[in-house]
Amino acid sequence: MTLDLLFILVLGGAAFLYAALVPGRGRSWALLVGSVIAIYWLQPSLPIRFSSFILQTTTVVLKVAAWWLTKVPNSDVSTSLSTSSGTGDEAETTHSARRIPDSDNLLTLLIIGLLVVLMALNRYLAFDVRITADRPPPPLAVAAVLGTLGFILLSLIRRQKEAVSKRSLSVAILIIVVLLIALKWEPLAVRAAAVWRSSSGQDASLAGIGDLAWLGFSYVAFRLIHTLRDRQTGILPDLTLREYVIYVLFTPAYIAGPIDRAERFVGDLRDLPQMVGLDGARFAAGGTRILTGMFKKFVIADGLAQGMSLTPLNAAQATSSGGLWLLLYGYAFRLFFDFSGYTDIAIGLGMLFGIRLPENFNRPYLSTTISNFWQRWHITLSDWVRFYVFSPLSRSLLRRKPRPSPTLIVLVSQLATMIVIGLWHGITLNFFIWGVWHGLALFAHK
Repeated sequence: MTLDLLFILVLGGAAFLYAALVPGRGRSWALLVGSVIAIYWLQPSLPIRFSSFILQTTTVVLKVAAWWLTKVPNSDVSTSLSTSSGTGDEAETTHSARRIPDSDNLLTLLIIGLLVVLMALNRYLAFDVRITADRPPPPLAVAAVLGTLGFILLSLIRRQKEAVSKRSLSVAILIIVVLLIALKWEPLAVRAAAVWRSSSGQDASLAGIGDLAWLGFSYVAFRLIHTLRDRQTGILPDLTLREYVIYVLFTPAYIAGPIDRAERFVGDLRDLPQMVGLDGARFAAGGTRILTGMFKKFVIADGLAQGMSLTPLNAAQATSSGGLWLLLYGYAFRLFFDFSGYTDIAIGLGMLFGIRLPENFNRPYLSTTISNFWQRWHITLSDWVRFYVFSPLSRSLLRRKPRPSPTLIVLVSQLATMIVIGLWHGITLNFFIWGVWHGLALFAHK
């Protein structure tokens, strides 16, 4: 399942029923249930046996583990939420007393486990009524594994007397980065797929990078790293397991962002009990945003894809340099309208559910400098790498003895930041060159 009319219709219908029928206090629980079920529904079919189910179940396990790592022990304390919608550099903070009883987290953990087992019961349903893309593994085996992991987690929570060490948080971040590299670097991904195929009795020679098409993990990874790193620096507010899960898996933003910040997202989530259900203004604004995104995505972007966008086939058929330039700019506009169209749809759907996702594009092709472009294109990604790559790296270089020259610090930080963005899209030589090119351009402008 990817972004299509069915996805939009199902989420739009779910949002209407959610607003009309779910009482204020039950809205976050409804989002929890819907978000967990949706990741199994959205995950496409994969060739390796049980892999589509296992990958999304691993997403569930990872986010629960990350919540425990970021959890403040004895969390019946006052917490703070940043009201900043930016990167957190100049966040204004408001303090409010919140009691987070262990019973709430325990109930959330139990519901998540039951939902995963419920998804495993799709094994006994016919293909045309099954929510999962493939036949899941036996439910009893799934329940046994989840029960073991849940018992371990509860034991750790009960014995936890102080916050997890910064070193443990660093190890967790490293594990997520390694997983990203394994998924995006084709030789490693193919090797991992071959091993998995062999262990499941399938032909290892057919292994390919598509065997590990883990839907949503690139964006999930950024959210997990954000919360783990912010716990290290002490700026992450204390979140319940329910809040953490909904933040990581919120369905409109699960496939392709935007990359929201936990404190901003949870601020909206905690305001849901006061939200007017069938609010005409909210539905009109959300619906307008969805229709705008659909026009961008399905009319303009998909229209350009039909012969007016640069592809190897179209390039081979071009008969003049003017035709190649037309295809090149057609590709640029297709890229923008496809991605910004999806962002509009995600923001519109989020509004229907009472969550205002951050903006991701601000007329980037009207920028007059490369720096201004990256402040207006994929804004949430630019903010993320600025906060978690550029700023820490430049501060680290400033603290070195002897201190490098300011020019060198800017060059290294800009290059590293843009190379990370490039390799996040795919670990290939092309994306590495792309990152170096943009890093040098930003440095030259700076």
